[in-house]
Amino acid sequence: MSADDTPDKSGQQGRPEGPEKDEKRERPEPSAGAPGERAGVPGEPEPERPEEERPEPAPEEPEAGEPGPEQPVPGPVPPKKTAPEAAPLTGRQRLMSGLWPPRLTRAQLTVAVLLCVLGLGLAIQVRSTSDNSALRGARQEDLVRILDELDNRTKRLEDEKRRLDSQRSELESSSNQAAEARKQTAQKEEQLGVLAGTVAAEGPGIELTVSDSKGTVESDKLLDTIQELRAAGAEAIQINDVRVVAGTYFSGSAGKVEIDGKKVSQPYKFKVIGKPQDLEPALNIPGGVVQTLEKEQASVSVSRSEKIIVDALRPAKRPDYARSSSQ
Repeated sequence: MSADDTPDKSGQQGRPEGPEKDEKRERPEPSAGAPGERAGVPGEPEPERPEEERPEPAPEEPEAGEPGPEQPVPGPVPPKKTAPEAAPLTGRQRLMSGLWPPRLTRAQLTVAVLLCVLGLGLAIQVRSTSDNSALRGARQEDLVRILDELDNRTKRLEDEKRRLDSQRSELESSSNQAAEARKQTAQKEEQLGVLAGTVAAEGPGIELTVSDSKGTVESDKLLDTIQELRAAGAEAIQINDVRVVAGTYFSGSAGKVEIDGKKVSQPYKFKVIGKPQDLEPALNIPGGVVQTLEKEQASVSVSRSEKIIVDALRPAKRPDYARSSSQ
């Protein structure tokens, strides 16, 4: 093998030496560690590599203090925002958050409806009980007087029953039943005449005077007074010059009261025939007529008398359709 055929250390065969080779030889030797030298052999150049195997040159590092072309300019780092710490909840706030918004189940809703119905029923019962217990706050003397009045009413009914039984016995045992029947018929006619207001009547009773100077007493208050007197056993009643009978009616407003269509003015004077010991307590019971009229700012006075004359009469009218069943 000739010297020309000997392979070059650079890895190329038969490469002729020329000016280029001389230039390489004349170049100064690079220092140790310089680029182009083979590792571990100082002064010996690194064999050239084909262009395909040559590594790409590293990008030039920017100088200190000068940003690179592709790197963002560093700036001040903003401080991280931290969530503010929540203030501790008070007991009332925890209670409200637990109650609202409500979280109702079907069972809770059913229980709530049942409790509402139960409460409504109890309220109605308590109210009705309080309305019907007007005598709970009455004094012992008032309660005793009311009890005496009830006993007197019971006694009157028993006396009426005995009287009717006696009349029946007389009719059954009398030898002249026709004469006895006529006698009892006349007595009954007189009694019915008193009740119907066709005949005058007199007897013991009371006088009731209601002075309504402010005109606040309504007609229904006077009607309540009549009903209370009848319940106490009044047999004949007269207001001013009007006879009160079963068909009497009251109308008009306060200060303009009319009885059976006839205007009456105050003071209203009641003449009542009956047992005074029953009539007067019936008007003075707690929550009775006297207290009711006094609440209407009217003055009321009651006086007993052994002789009351009821002389206001009503015309006797023959009924148009009703007839006695004995004919």
